[in-house]
Amino acid sequence: MDLKTRIKAENITLPDNFFHNVQKYKEHLFKWNKIHNLTGARDAATVDEFIFDALFPISFLPPVSSLLDIGTGAGFPGMILAFGLPDTQVTLVEPLTKRASFLQFIKADLGLDNVRVVKKRVQEMPSEIFELITSRAVTDTKMLLELSKNFRDEKSKLLFYKGEKVFDELEETHGMPYKIIERKNRHYLLLGEDL
Repeated sequence: MDLKTRIKAENITLPDNFFHNVQKYKEHLFKWNKIHNLTGARDAATVDEFIFDALFPISFLPPVSSLLDIGTGAGFPGMILAFGLPDTQVTLVEPLTKRASFLQFIKADLGLDNVRVVKKRVQEMPSEIFELITSRAVTDTKMLLELSKNFRDEKSKLLFYKGEKVFDELEETHGMPYKIIERKNRHYLLLGEDL
């Protein structure tokens, strides 16, 4: 099943320019990846899987006006979420120069007014509150809660893209309300009040 069909099957509502942006993103990613090794995803099927994986939470997330993605890498999930949520201000934090440069290039090339790229470690960023904080393949839940503490308040939600080990990390949530949304090999750990 191709990416478009899989997304339609999940009833994920996306802006009209989403697939245009994804196509341009993929073209640039493959070009840059040959030189800069931005991601381990080397073929179209793997990249499509990463894109679907990044996008799937739109099917269950409440609308948010601001999003912080910790350790965006080549754009998963933050840049893909920015394509899918044009009304959300998305801040992508990526300390590695080659990856941050790629994200900045995509922002400029696609004219994404809702994206801000910060080339820093999240610990070096000034405190700012976001409605949603996301992270994929960065570190464990305990460390993510520590890294995100200056960027959330009691109303903020956290969405961590996890594997099956998520169940071993639940005690690290320190009693924070949570929900786990399971899909094949992916477990989405959603934390925050009013879930």
